[in-house]
Amino acid sequence: MGSSSGPVSPDDMPGYSVREVVVPIGGHDYHLCALSDRLQFSDPDGDAERAGISSASWSLFGQVWPAGRILAEAMADFPVAGKRILEVGCGLALSSMVLKRRGADISASDYHPLAEAFLERNARCNGLDPIAYLDLDWARPDPRHGPFDLIIGSDVLYERGHAALLAALLQKLAMPSAQIVISDSGRGQRASFTSALVDQGYAAHRTSMAFAEGDTPPFKGCLMHYRR
Repeated sequence: MGSSSGPVSPDDMPGYSVREVVVPIGGHDYHLCALSDRLQFSDPDGDAERAGISSASWSLFGQVWPAGRILAEAMADFPVAGKRILEVGCGLALSSMVLKRRGADISASDYHPLAEAFLERNARCNGLDPIAYLDLDWARPDPRHGPFDLIIGSDVLYERGHAALLAALLQKLAMPSAQIVISDSGRGQRASFTSALVDQGYAAHRTSMAFAEGDTPPFKGCLMHYRR
């Protein structure tokens, strides 16, 4: 992953300093408009307060994280024909763009008030057709959104309570024969999430791997597959 001073202007996202990040996946370079740092915060209309997002975590969606890159690499050749796919907690939606380029039926979802605007801008920058976006509150999902054959996510288990909340969401939105793929950097919620999905009838498989240059075994990061 690298960065460049490509065609990104602060005018693209008023109130924010942005940069271009270039991520090579599956033989394509994805040019992403990302927040320039983790201190970016602007909430003149009270969107953060209404969404319950603190100023400290507001900018996290707008970065390219190792777990997101790992998931996108997995999606570059994952079997997707005939599957309706949902990315949860999409952030900058790199995996959704990889899947869109492959012609997959993909919907990206997040609850961050800026996620949709960044998705639209980044899809356009990468020459992709618009990607369907769902403003998805995990605690109050709209059942009309589902069901999905494949649900994916990266770094979605980073807070206490996320495992139970996400497992309950999947129970409502997943097809009976669904597959779930989660890229997890090892923040401590993995075991409880897997236990919840096993209770829902999923078989679980985990592949540990390096998420960043310099990672050494035993790796904290892993790609988790669930199928029922």
